[in-house]
Amino acid sequence: METESEPYVRLATLRQLHRVVAELNTARSLADTLQTVVDGIVVGLGYELACVNLVRPDGDLVVAAFAGDPAAEALITGRVGSRASWDRRLTMGENWDGLRFIPHTEGWVLIEDDVPQWHTEGPDPRFEDEWHPEDRLYAPMYASAGELLGVISVDRPRNGRRPGAWGREALQMYAFQAAIAISNARLRANMQRALVRLEREQQALRASEESFRQAFEYAPSGMAIAEMGGDQHGRLLRTNDALCRLLGRPASVLRRYSFSDLVHPEDIGTLLRTSAEGGRAELRLGRRDGTYVWVSLRNSVVADAADGPRFLLTHVEDIEERKRHELQLAHRASHDALTGLPNSAELRARLGARLCRRPQSVRATAVEALDAAFEGRDGRDGAGGAGEHGFPPDAGPDAFEFPGVPGQAGGPGGAGGPGPYDHHVHTVAPETEVDDGTKGLAVLFCDLDGFKSINDRFGHHTGDAVLIEVARRLTTGVRDGDTVARLGGDEFVVLADGLGAADAADLAVRLRNAIIPPIRVDGRAVRVGASFGIGWASCGMSADEVLRSADQRMYIEKRSRSKAHRRAG
Repeated sequence: METESEPYVRLATLRQLHRVVAELNTARSLADTLQTVVDGIVVGLGYELACVNLVRPDGDLVVAAFAGDPAAEALITGRVGSRASWDRRLTMGENWDGLRFIPHTEGWVLIEDDVPQWHTEGPDPRFEDEWHPEDRLYAPMYASAGELLGVISVDRPRNGRRPGAWGREALQMYAFQAAIAISNARLRANMQRALVRLEREQQALRASEESFRQAFEYAPSGMAIAEMGGDQHGRLLRTNDALCRLLGRPASVLRRYSFSDLVHPEDIGTLLRTSAEGGRAELRLGRRDGTYVWVSLRNSVVADAADGPRFLLTHVEDIEERKRHELQLAHRASHDALTGLPNSAELRARLGARLCRRPQSVRATAVEALDAAFEGRDGRDGAGGAGEHGFPPDAGPDAFEFPGVPGQAGGPGGAGGPGPYDHHVHTVAPETEVDDGTKGLAVLFCDLDGFKSINDRFGHHTGDAVLIEVARRLTTGVRDGDTVARLGGDEFVVLADGLGAADAADLAVRLRNAIIPPIRVDGRAVRVGASFGIGWASCGMSADEVLRSADQRMYIEKRSRSKAHRRAG
């Protein structure tokens, strides 16, 4: 089964990958893009050396960019390897889902070919997955039409090991994004050259227009020209075939719309914030069938002639596949692989989002919290002498420190702005176990009774099936807005907001009764019990403190019942 720390490693890798991929889109020229590609591998993917071998017009590959070793860079940058030699390499060794790995035991036959290389001799690996200096790992890059664009070559993993499944997937995704960035850089270069010719030479206008038309019409990505300024600002004047295919609408129909008519309602703000000159945005555009597709928009301003009207040129790149990968990776990083429930990190994030660092000594009822969030700006004090958000009326803006809270003195809002708790409804907890009408965020800590014996007796397969079924029963037993998370092992946590003390106790009983019935696995019926501890989240507590409190209550409840009674629920 997956270790508890692996989701954190995945999340860190995802963040690094997202950071270096974002850098690819900041390069302004093809040369900058190529150097950014190799720098991103060294900085973000854990390799000491990386280079890009770019396909030339004649089909051979030239070392176009290098990172990690100045001496090696000076030795091989600009050198050319024949296409035949590269085709041979890309069919050797092991196919790692699109990557090509050639171990040193097979790569010795390549030492004498004409592909530039920097490999050195070294001792045999001490263990199975240790990286050898003569190991070779290639990530081919393909254009949208499927032709080879270039090959990324990496060496010397910093951990000294061959990359695992997660590292391979990260390198493959990065190569996919690098191919898009290089293709776009070439396209931008072609477009910029066409625009320069249009602006500088009236005499060559017709030739430049034809060049522009070719680049526009036959671009693999969507392109559009729209009016700029006036009553018809943003109306589409011209679209290429790629954009028509992407949106499933003919050019004659698209001319009736602007991008604001096609954008997803949730993304209209993003579109309006995108500047005309050099602006870029990622948003969803509507297709003819009513679905939406994720695209990347990039704007440029062009003039029809030296003093003619200005138009908006928009490049529309289909990023649906990347967005789907990002969502999948984000889900895998924040959810338990076995049960599909939110994992420990996601649980703490959701719990922490409801809590602020308000001192525990400052208590407020639910009514006071709502008044503080929505009516606290009128300056009226409550009957008990408490000021805004329940603080004493003499408590100034610096009475408590809340780093990074907008509006606090010393924070982003600056002095004189709104108080640190404006627009935040404080989470409160019932004072006693007796239901006094207070509603709060209940945290139910669940530990399965008898699970270890099932795991030991019938094996992990049966244990996993039990965990999956328990997760299903817990999810079925809560409301739509509640959270069921797997903390690890046989421990689960339920977050249920808006409950009183009696409500939380009733929920724990219902969930325990839902877990008790036998679970059938491979024709065998097994049973587990459950012990629940009920904690309460309150502003001023950290997520770990809340979970620890619920955990302690669970153990008190577990010890209060006999072992046989625990198995019976």
